[in-house]
Amino acid sequence: MKTAEFPKLKRNLVAILRGLRPETALDYGRAIFEAGIEAIEVPLNSPDPFVSIERLVKALPETTLLGAGTVLTAADVDRLHNTGGRLLVSPNIDADVMSRAAQHGMVTMPGVFTPTEAFQAIALGASALKFFPANVLGAKGIAAIKAVLPANTIIGAVGGVSEDDFADYAKAGVTAFGLGSSLFTPSLSVEDVALRARAAVIAYDEVYSE
Repeated sequence: MKTAEFPKLKRNLVAILRGLRPETALDYGRAIFEAGIEAIEVPLNSPDPFVSIERLVKALPETTLLGAGTVLTAADVDRLHNTGGRLLVSPNIDADVMSRAAQHGMVTMPGVFTPTEAFQAIALGASALKFFPANVLGAKGIAAIKAVLPANTIIGAVGGVSEDDFADYAKAGVTAFGLGSSLFTPSLSVEDVALRARAAVIAYDEVYSE
């Protein structure tokens, strides 16, 4: 059973808001969306993550791809579904998590690092692959693995990635990015995060509009 296809976004950028608090979720979420990033994940090791996700789902347009990161169990998948979240991101590939996500029609980005893991994720119906940590594997490592994957596989780079890296990863066939601490930390103001989000959007457009 396949999970949902990765949607057509203006930009395949996912904002990773690790440490986000429910009381400020809407301020950060709106700033990021208005900057041009249409996908947001709240890692489940954040404070009350499901509350933040539910608030974002209710406040942002239906076209926004909202969900959770660091999803490790089928029970977490069910809770995510109950909030209205559609995006499931994980640091690993787990058959039970993927099966439950498929039942709920979720978009999935499981974490992979090797060809074995990548093919397992594809076999389990992944919407896209999250090469993690990308800064360890590097653009050349991802390119080598991509060479043996199905041509239509959506390749994402997550972990130690910023807008400064887009051009190198693009040459490796990467078309999606998860932006974590380069975009958001709880200590940053909403204004600072908005500026970083706009910078990432500009950099993405420069690389992928060519």
